[in-house]
Amino acid sequence: MIRYTTFGYCRWLLVLAVLATLLAGCSRETPDMRLRASVEQMHSALGERDPAGFMEYVAADFSGNGGMDRAALHNLLRAQLLANARLGATLGPLQVQLHDDHATVRFHVVLTGSDNRVLPERAGGYSVTSGWRDEDGHWRAYYADWRAADE
Repeated sequence: MIRYTTFGYCRWLLVLAVLATLLAGCSRETPDMRLRASVEQMHSALGERDPAGFMEYVAADFSGNGGMDRAALHNLLRAQLLANARLGATLGPLQVQLHDDHATVRFHVVLTGSDNRVLPERAGGYSVTSGWRDEDGHWRAYYADWRAADE
């Protein structure tokens, strides 16, 4: 039989209170923070050459430039990963506008690619406007438009 002293019992209550406070703090992420984290996760997945991880943040009804759908975006991403031994993306600051369960995110990105060389052989700058929606607590991109930075 386990016997708890008053001190031991109070210590366990204190530990539980601290855990409850930490968990409550984690659940207080703002929609803006969650959205920025989703963009960062997509960026990380690209750096890790993980197309499935990237696509987790793309809505089923995604539409992009030239009528691109989700499957075409996935194929484009896989083709770029196959064509480039190294693929990089440098994001500029995110401009986030929240509208209830939808958001618009604008940013500039420089994409680079190379064939096993230290320095990139190819690079291009783009301005991106993307539409996002909150689907059961997860932000997903449902729209994206990208233009060459010099346009």
